[in-house]
Amino acid sequence: MEVEKFIEGSIEGLRIQTDAHDKTWGLGSAKTWNVDQDKGLIFWSLEDGRIAVAPVQIIGTYNPKDRSFLWGWDHPSVLKPLQQHSRLVKEYGEKHGVKLFTSKKVHVSEDQAWEFSAVASRLAEANGAYRADAGGPLVYMTFGEIELRNQRP
Repeated sequence: MEVEKFIEGSIEGLRIQTDAHDKTWGLGSAKTWNVDQDKGLIFWSLEDGRIAVAPVQIIGTYNPKDRSFLWGWDHPSVLKPLQQHSRLVKEYGEKHGVKLFTSKKVHVSEDQAWEFSAVASRLAEANGAYRADAGGPLVYMTFGEIELRNQRP
C-alpha cells in the first residue's frame, strides 16, 4: 500500500473512532485532562462527573508558534514506556522512506500533526487519538481501552 493511501486511510479511521468516542462517552466535551506518565494513563473529567481513564502513549508535541513537531520517540519529556506508538511510526518511516516520520523535529501544520497521530493509532491498533493544550505546546497522544469511573482514585 502506498504511503499516501495509508495516511488517508489512517485519517479516516481516526475520524470514525473519534466520532464514536464523542457519541458514547463524550470525548469532545471533556472538561479537563491529565496524563500520569508514571502510570501510563490519561484521565478526562467529564461533564457528568465521571472520569474516563485509558492507557496512553505520547506521539509528540506541536509548537504552534514555530510550527514544529517534536516526536515522542526522542522527546526529552516523554518517558520511554510512553514512546512505543511513536516508535512504530518511526519504524514505518524507515521502511517506507518517509523523512517526516524519522526526523526528530519537523516543521509541519497542525493537520500534519494529526496525521502523525492517526498513523500511530492505526499502526498500534489504538482506540483513538487525542490532542491536548499543555499551556503552549499541543500534545498529541494515542489511547487504549476506555474505562469510565465515578471518580478518580
